[in-house]
Amino acid sequence: MPKMKTRKIVAKRFKITATGKIMRRRQNSRHLRMNKSKKAIRRYSVPVEVKGKWAIKIKKMMGMA
Repeated sequence: MPKMKTRKIVAKRFKITATGKIMRRRQNSRHLRMNKSKKAIRRYSVPVEVKGKWAIKIKKMMGMA
């Protein structure tokens, strides 16, 4: 059988932690920041865990499943 290839765009957008969680960046953090509260802007920098069906799909795309 051929080797599984990693989808590079997925590898760039998501990181897998040592415990196997998939982390992603938050949305809405790029522009129009002047209208957002400082608390919201700080929250955008904290990664979020991907859960459920999407986590399984992303792991498959990264060749981890």
